[in-house]
Amino acid sequence: MDALELLVNRRSASRLAEPAPADEALENILRAAMRAPDHGTLQPWRFFLIEGEGRERFSQLLEAAALEIGLDDKAREKARSSPFRAPLIITVVAHCTEHHKVPRWEQVVSAGCAVAAMQMAAVAQGYNGIWRSGPWIDSPSVRSAFGCREQDSIVGFLYLGTPQLKASTTISVPDTTPFVRRF
Repeated sequence: MDALELLVNRRSASRLAEPAPADEALENILRAAMRAPDHGTLQPWRFFLIEGEGRERFSQLLEAAALEIGLDDKAREKARSSPFRAPLIITVVAHCTEHHKVPRWEQVVSAGCAVAAMQMAAVAQGYNGIWRSGPWIDSPSVRSAFGCREQDSIVGFLYLGTPQLKASTTISVPDTTPFVRRF
């Protein structure tokens, strides 16, 4: 798949199964993340791989966080079950540094670009994923579990695996007209 085709046809996949990217494929995904735009070469990201038994620990963490922030039973069940929607989850933390030229918001955006690059690298290798967040990204217990300092932000959870539904071969490219203005 050439790069432009990948960029204009990429779609998230929410139904993911084994196998997850591993070995060289996973290394390529992480290397792609490291090439995200990075003003000041601060590398404002940290990646946490969640797989195998880690998904059960993550499930317990999210369920506790949902309870902690006062979500209802349905939301707590969703939190508890979400780690099992894919065989690999990468939590991405914007690890922000005080810098005179690079504001915090720019470092958060850079970490977000790393997530997008990882998903593109996964798709390019025959895998897919979906970028999720949820109300628990601001939970003190979730933030603590991923080593967040006060200035850090969890930008999301990238669920990765093998897509269970074949992508349509006739994907229409969205009309950009409503989103583009000349200045």
